[in-house]
Amino acid sequence: MPSIVDQTVFSEPSGRLLGLVYLSGALLLSGSYGYYVAVTDFTPNRFALVMSVGMALSGIAESLPKDRRREAGFLRLTSIAVLMGLLAVITVAPELLSA
Repeated sequence: MPSIVDQTVFSEPSGRLLGLVYLSGALLLSGSYGYYVAVTDFTPNRFALVMSVGMALSGIAESLPKDRRREAGFLRLTSIAVLMGLLAVITVAPELLSA
């Protein structure tokens, strides 16, 4: 009997459309961070960069071919670990995210 982790995390990638959505969100977050740094001379919190890394990893995982289930699963797990680490840092030491 397959486990729920095997069914969800190590399932086939959803396709290039969902991957494009995740990668567009990552580009939007990192682009807005870069805009504020370059144009407005204001350094925002670093959580946008960490979220963009998590979204980019998810986007890459969903953009893989259908037969790359294991690689997509590892990328999804890495993305979950990055975003859970962000939640842990926000809860325990939020001063690490400020400039």
